[in-house]
Amino acid sequence: MTIPPHDHAALAAHRFLRPGFGTEAAVYGTILVSGLIAVSSAHGETSVLVLVTVAVTVLVFWAAHVYAGAVAHMGDDAAGEHIGVRAALRHSLRHSFGMLTSASIPALILLAGTTRIIPDNLANELALWSGTIILAFLGYIAFLRRGSSMPVRLLGALMTASFGIVFIALKAFVH
Repeated sequence: MTIPPHDHAALAAHRFLRPGFGTEAAVYGTILVSGLIAVSSAHGETSVLVLVTVAVTVLVFWAAHVYAGAVAHMGDDAAGEHIGVRAALRHSLRHSFGMLTSASIPALILLAGTTRIIPDNLANELALWSGTIILAFLGYIAFLRRGSSMPVRLLGALMTASFGIVFIALKAFVH
Protein backbone atom coordinates (compact mmCIF):
# COMPACT_ATOMS: atom_id res chain seq x y z
CA MET A 1 0.00 0.00 0.00
CA THR A 2 1.32 3.42 -0.99
CA ILE A 3 0.72 6.04 1.70
CA PRO A 4 0.03 9.60 0.48
CA PRO A 5 2.19 12.40 2.01
CA HIS A 6 -0.66 13.78 4.14
CA ASP A 7 -1.10 10.34 5.70
CA HIS A 8 2.64 10.18 6.46
CA ALA A 9 2.18 13.41 8.41
CA ALA A 10 -0.86 12.00 10.22
CA LEU A 11 1.09 8.85 11.16
CA ALA A 12 4.04 10.94 12.37
CA ALA A 13 1.69 13.05 14.51
CA HIS A 14 0.13 9.88 15.90
CA ARG A 15 3.52 8.37 16.77
CA PHE A 16 4.44 11.56 18.60
CA LEU A 17 1.09 11.79 20.42
CA ARG A 18 0.53 8.07 20.97
CA PRO A 19 1.64 7.88 24.62
CA GLY A 20 -0.97 10.45 25.55
CA PHE A 21 -3.63 10.21 22.86
CA GLY A 22 -3.29 6.94 20.99
CA THR A 23 -4.22 4.53 23.76
CA GLU A 24 -7.36 2.79 24.89
CA ALA A 25 -7.39 4.95 28.04
CA ALA A 26 -7.14 8.11 25.92
CA VAL A 27 -10.07 7.10 23.72
CA TYR A 28 -12.13 6.30 26.81
CA GLY A 29 -11.01 9.55 28.46
CA THR A 30 -11.93 11.59 25.37
CA ILE A 31 -15.41 10.07 25.36
CA LEU A 32 -15.73 10.71 29.11
CA VAL A 33 -14.60 14.33 28.79
CA SER A 34 -16.98 14.92 25.88
CA GLY A 35 -19.88 13.62 27.93
CA LEU A 36 -18.90 15.75 30.90
CA ILE A 37 -18.66 18.88 28.78
CA ALA A 38 -21.99 18.18 27.08
CA VAL A 39 -23.86 17.61 30.32
CA SER A 40 -22.21 20.32 32.41
CA SER A 41 -22.48 23.00 29.71
CA ALA A 42 -26.01 22.14 28.59
CA HIS A 43 -27.58 24.51 31.08
CA GLY A 44 -25.48 27.54 30.23
CA GLU A 45 -22.76 26.93 32.82
CA THR A 46 -19.64 29.06 32.62
CA SER A 47 -16.47 27.58 31.24
CA VAL A 48 -15.00 27.83 34.76
CA LEU A 49 -17.64 25.48 36.15
CA VAL A 50 -17.34 23.16 33.17
CA LEU A 51 -13.54 23.08 33.55
CA VAL A 52 -13.77 22.31 37.28
CA THR A 53 -16.34 19.57 36.63
CA VAL A 54 -14.16 18.02 33.94
CA ALA A 55 -10.95 18.28 35.96
CA VAL A 56 -12.36 16.80 39.17
CA THR A 57 -14.27 14.02 37.43
CA VAL A 58 -11.34 13.03 35.19
CA LEU A 59 -8.99 12.94 38.18
CA VAL A 60 -11.40 10.71 40.13
CA PHE A 61 -11.95 8.38 37.16
CA TRP A 62 -8.21 8.30 36.46
CA ALA A 63 -7.41 7.40 40.08
CA ALA A 64 -10.08 4.69 40.00
CA HIS A 65 -8.67 3.39 36.71
CA VAL A 66 -5.12 3.31 38.12
CA TYR A 67 -6.30 1.54 41.26
CA ALA A 68 -8.39 -1.00 39.33
CA GLY A 69 -5.50 -1.71 36.96
CA ALA A 70 -3.05 -2.19 39.82
CA VAL A 71 -5.41 -4.53 41.68
CA ALA A 72 -6.10 -6.49 38.51
CA HIS A 73 -2.39 -7.01 37.75
CA MET A 74 -1.04 -7.74 41.23
CA GLY A 75 0.03 -11.33 41.37
CA ASP A 76 0.11 -11.75 37.57
CA ASP A 77 2.84 -14.02 36.38
CA ALA A 78 5.44 -12.18 34.24
CA ALA A 79 8.42 -14.21 33.08
CA GLY A 80 7.98 -16.69 35.91
CA GLU A 81 7.69 -14.05 38.64
CA HIS A 82 4.64 -12.70 40.41
CA ILE A 83 4.06 -9.01 39.84
CA GLY A 84 4.17 -7.07 43.10
CA VAL A 85 2.31 -3.95 44.20
CA ARG A 86 4.88 -1.45 42.88
CA ALA A 87 5.22 -3.11 39.48
CA ALA A 88 1.43 -3.41 39.12
CA LEU A 89 1.03 0.25 40.07
CA ARG A 90 3.74 1.38 37.59
CA HIS A 91 2.10 -0.64 34.83
CA SER A 92 -1.30 0.82 35.64
CA LEU A 93 0.03 4.39 35.78
CA ARG A 94 1.63 3.99 32.33
CA HIS A 95 -1.49 2.37 30.91
CA SER A 96 -3.82 5.03 32.36
CA PHE A 97 -1.79 8.10 31.38
CA GLY A 98 -3.94 8.72 28.29
CA MET A 99 -7.02 9.26 30.42
CA LEU A 100 -5.38 12.37 31.90
CA THR A 101 -3.90 13.68 28.68
CA SER A 102 -7.16 13.20 26.79
CA ALA A 103 -8.59 16.08 28.80
CA SER A 104 -5.76 18.48 27.95
CA ILE A 105 -7.01 19.96 24.66
CA PRO A 106 -10.61 20.49 25.85
CA ALA A 107 -9.24 21.85 29.16
CA LEU A 108 -7.03 24.38 27.36
CA ILE A 109 -10.02 25.54 25.34
CA LEU A 110 -12.13 25.83 28.51
CA LEU A 111 -9.26 27.71 30.15
CA ALA A 112 -9.37 30.19 27.27
CA GLY A 113 -13.02 30.74 28.18
CA THR A 114 -12.27 31.20 31.87
CA THR A 115 -9.68 33.88 31.05
CA ARG A 116 -12.09 35.54 28.58
CA ILE A 117 -9.79 35.01 25.62
CA ILE A 118 -12.92 33.55 24.01
CA PRO A 119 -16.53 33.80 25.24
CA ASP A 120 -17.81 31.11 27.65
CA ASN A 121 -20.37 29.62 25.27
CA LEU A 122 -17.84 29.42 22.44
CA ALA A 123 -15.27 27.81 24.75
CA ASN A 124 -17.79 25.17 25.82
CA GLU A 125 -18.77 24.44 22.21
CA LEU A 126 -15.18 24.30 20.94
CA ALA A 127 -14.13 22.05 23.82
CA LEU A 128 -16.97 19.67 22.99
CA TRP A 129 -16.15 19.67 19.28
CA SER A 130 -12.43 19.16 20.01
CA GLY A 131 -13.22 15.76 21.53
CA THR A 132 -15.13 14.78 18.41
CA ILE A 133 -12.23 15.85 16.20
CA ILE A 134 -9.74 13.91 18.36
CA LEU A 135 -11.94 10.81 18.12
CA ALA A 136 -12.22 11.20 14.33
CA PHE A 137 -8.43 11.47 14.06
CA LEU A 138 -7.90 8.36 16.22
CA GLY A 139 -10.43 6.38 14.18
CA TYR A 140 -8.83 7.45 10.91
CA ILE A 141 -5.34 6.54 12.15
CA ALA A 142 -6.50 3.15 13.45
CA PHE A 143 -7.77 2.18 9.99
CA LEU A 144 -4.80 3.75 8.22
CA ARG A 145 -2.42 1.68 10.37
CA ARG A 146 -4.21 -1.52 9.39
CA GLY A 147 -3.91 -0.64 5.68
CA SER A 148 -7.56 0.10 4.97
CA SER A 149 -8.70 1.97 1.88
CA MET A 150 -9.59 5.66 2.07
CA PRO A 151 -13.37 5.05 2.21
CA VAL A 152 -12.89 2.60 5.10
CA ARG A 153 -10.58 5.07 6.90
CA LEU A 154 -13.18 7.82 6.55
CA LEU A 155 -15.93 5.49 7.75
CA GLY A 156 -13.74 4.51 10.71
CA ALA A 157 -13.17 8.19 11.52
CA LEU A 158 -16.90 8.86 11.31
CA MET A 159 -17.79 5.87 13.48
CA THR A 160 -15.24 6.82 16.13
CA ALA A 161 -16.30 10.48 16.02
CA SER A 162 -19.93 9.40 16.41
CA PHE A 163 -19.36 9.07 20.16
CA GLY A 164 -18.65 12.81 20.27
CA ILE A 165 -21.47 13.57 17.86
CA VAL A 166 -23.91 11.78 20.17
CA PHE A 167 -22.88 14.12 23.00
CA ILE A 168 -23.24 17.16 20.76
CA ALA A 169 -26.76 16.02 19.83
CA LEU A 170 -27.52 15.29 23.49
CA LYS A 171 -26.43 18.79 24.47
CA ALA A 172 -28.60 20.31 21.73
CA PHE A 173 -31.56 18.21 22.84
CA VAL A 174 -31.14 19.06 26.54
CA HIS A 175 -30.42 22.72 25.90
